[in-house]
Amino acid sequence: MPFVLRIVLVAALGGVLFGFDTAVINGAVPVLRTMYMDAQTGFAGGLPITEQARDIWVGQSVAMALVGAAIGAFAAGPMMNRIGRKRSMMVAAVLCLVSAIGSGLPATILDFTFWRILGGLAFGAASVIAPAYIAEVSPAKMRGRLGSLQQLAIVIGIFVAQVSNWFIADLAGGAAKPLLGAEAWRWMFWVEAIPSVLYGLMALGIPESPRYLVMRQQTERARGVLARVYGSDEVATEKVAEIRGTLDTHRPPKFTDILGPALFKRIVWIGIILSVLQQFVGINVVFYFSATLWESAGFSQEDALLLSILTSTTNVLTTLIAVGLIDKLGRKPLLIAGSIGMAVALAVEAYALASGDVVNGELKLDKTQGLMAVIAANVFVFSFGFSWGPIVWVLLGEMFTNRIRAGGLAVGACAQWVANYIISATFLLMATGLGLGLTYGLYAGCALLSLFFVILFVPETKGRELESMGDFDQADAT
Repeated sequence: MPFVLRIVLVAALGGVLFGFDTAVINGAVPVLRTMYMDAQTGFAGGLPITEQARDIWVGQSVAMALVGAAIGAFAAGPMMNRIGRKRSMMVAAVLCLVSAIGSGLPATILDFTFWRILGGLAFGAASVIAPAYIAEVSPAKMRGRLGSLQQLAIVIGIFVAQVSNWFIADLAGGAAKPLLGAEAWRWMFWVEAIPSVLYGLMALGIPESPRYLVMRQQTERARGVLARVYGSDEVATEKVAEIRGTLDTHRPPKFTDILGPALFKRIVWIGIILSVLQQFVGINVVFYFSATLWESAGFSQEDALLLSILTSTTNVLTTLIAVGLIDKLGRKPLLIAGSIGMAVALAVEAYALASGDVVNGELKLDKTQGLMAVIAANVFVFSFGFSWGPIVWVLLGEMFTNRIRAGGLAVGACAQWVANYIISATFLLMATGLGLGLTYGLYAGCALLSLFFVILFVPETKGRELESMGDFDQADAT
């Protein structure tokens, strides 16, 4: 257990980068908006300095990181099959380091956008590599708990970024104020260099995935890793034989192995839809726009920021519930419970927001409506945190066969990042055009849809060895 936990924690550091990079931008956005409107700084790079142009470019500089993440996730599958899981981690760490440094040194909004895309490539790839590696080195009886550490690392990364941004801005007296010779907002990005370097260095000290080693016909190395995982040379030899039985060792895995009669294999489609539904319930709307929502509910700006940190803390704590229960209760029961909780909470949220009054173009809630909205939002985060947050990543890492795991996980994660981008890019448009009540009502509908999808289509993987996951592909073979 100590050996397995150590190498899994190193892999999960990729989740910290994932969470940190997606959240760190929040501290810099207000400064970017000001700098972009200031012709004297040169940050606009000769682009027309209008309020509309500012909003478009600053918004896209944030959102394009998600596009980069989708590309990075998609590319991670072929990369893992070619150079392995361990070297892929180091590639992601280097990209993240370069992005962190570059994001703090932009001359224009254009090159800032480039650095953000590069960061997206890094944490998008890390979002695929970590669950694949964790699943492949974890014994079946504890694979769910260990796989959940990926989501725990993500939410910790988000929390650390929020606290880091607040601390740096407070130390400097504002995000635009100087700190040690540079504006504080630049340090917000440079801090990410620390976990990037740690991730790369610590990845050097872990073994390659035994499943990948068998694919490359390095069976003795694979047997050595499995002997340390299971504490038995005899069990390790049996596992190597089982892994070989699920692979055509005369032909390396190809990305096209995930293709089936309906473009992709049925199990790959399940992974794609799981990923899309995880985002379409609107979880990132809560984290990206919650401070604005709490202000409309009557809270001061300071209290709204504290409520946002409280919501993030709730997400961290509830992920621990998943870690403790996933291997006892299984994946499907937790997903079903989470879907019910999310659907109810989002419906209450929609009702509270629809009941408010619009004053001078801004939504205003009375004390009862505001309290209802805050409670419902935190119940939603609680329900997501013990279910769809961690368990989707666990399933993506374990429900594919050895041959298609890298490709299936890459496509599923890519779909997740695309869905994240769609929700993030459309929320303000929907909120303005449809109203917040109807917008959250649509998210509630997606949560209800997720319940039926889990019941009808999602397989239970609790306690199953990775080598038995091929049973889920039988529908493709008949």
